Amino acid sequence: MRILLAGASGFLGTRLAERLTADGHQITRLVRRSPRDSQERRWDPAAGQLDPAVVAEADAVVNLAGAGVGDKRWDDNYRRLIRTSRVDSTTTLATTIAGLPAADRPRVLLNSSAVGWYGNTGDRAVEEDAPAGEGFLADVCRVWEAATRPAEDAGVRVVRLRTGLPLHRDGGLLKPQLLPFKLGIAGRLGSGRQWLPWISLVDWLDATLFLLDRDDIAGPVNVVGPNPVTNAEFTRELARQLHRPAVIPIPALALKVALGGFAHEALTSTRVLPAVLTRAAFPYQHPTLPAALQKALTN
Repeated sequence: MRILLAGASGFLGTRLAERLTADGHQITRLVRRSPRDSQERRWDPAAGQLDPAVVAEADAVVNLAGAGVGDKRWDDNYRRLIRTSRVDSTTTLATTIAGLPAADRPRVLLNSSAVGWYGNTGDRAVEEDAPAGEGFLADVCRVWEAATRPAEDAGVRVVRLRTGLPLHRDGGLLKPQLLPFKLGIAGRLGSGRQWLPWISLVDWLDATLFLLDRDDIAGPVNVVGPNPVTNAEFTRELARQLHRPAVIPIPALALKVALGGFAHEALTSTRVLPAVLTRAAFPYQHPTLPAALQKALTN
């Protein structure tokens, strides 16, 4: 397929572009700077600017654009950036798609979202039909997903990727934790009872390609592993695989000092199940945390 990719420079976008190219797809990257080669096209999502002809050339659009939620300490300005970077990019793509003649529209829009949609679920397991929860990230996800509606209303298949915590040593949840664990100064966060909706990077990539091809799947999809664990369980397993102790719990107050507003989200319990992928018989390569961590730490 000819695939238009937004957010191609991020942790997930870089690896998805590599995988799609390896599988024989033709990738065009949307960039905010001047294009460096023929596989890049410039856009300005903050201003809503995107050449419709670029979108009309694509069979599918994948949007992963958005400022990283764990990249910086949260203050009011960064909260604003987290929201606008997601909503502006999605709005620009969805309205451009909707404005094309029907014959020129891409067949599918895969748009990033997050398990933050559900807010704090405690010990209650949730599937895709659960309503949005409360909190900053839940509010962001609500308006983020709503921004896809113009494309959906125009008859394009829209899949909203409610991604969990991808596991790989070079990014995502694992990268900032490896050094403290290796030094033996890591431990559970707060009580450790909060649930973590993890997924191996390989399974995230496989699921994305799976959803590109499945014309019968639309709407929200929880892109998470089938066996969520608590933070305490995750900590024990990571320590076991690194052959290091993990006996120093990080108090909630210390997280609030270090992370600012993000501390609340880091302590949120989100027990999410991948009902849509399970019903579709998606073949997980790493359905358990030990298998996913082993892959993440060695490859």
